Amino acid sequence: MNPRLLVATAAIAALPFCAQAQQPKADAPTPTNADAQRVVKLITGDKVKSQAYCDMIALSDQIEQAQEKHDDKKADELAQKADELAGKLGPEWDTLMSGLQNVDENSKDGQAIASTLQSLDKICKK
Repeated sequence: MNPRLLVATAAIAALPFCAQAQQPKADAPTPTNADAQRVVKLITGDKVKSQAYCDMIALSDQIEQAQEKHDDKKADELAQKADELAGKLGPEWDTLMSGLQNVDENSKDGQAIASTLQSLDKICKK
């Protein structure tokens, strides 16, 4: 699996929780690849959501750099911005990201979902 995708997915999934210091949702439904495909379709079909996703990916890279430099204040500021962008992706995105915590990334389903989410990277390379 693509290491960048794993980092980006983990960072994105963790952003709402980092910014708001929430606990993971234990009762979040376990997503399927069909759920991921619906979310990808929603994002790719909407210019505002597509831009928000791309901006969030760029912020996740900056957050990682800030964390490597042990600049927690900067990382927290960036995480808050990313959390705001995640809100623009809609409740379907939030549900999917919350549910990913219940998916084994090495399982067949986990790999299928990761592959589907990786297709979102194409919209950011335009």
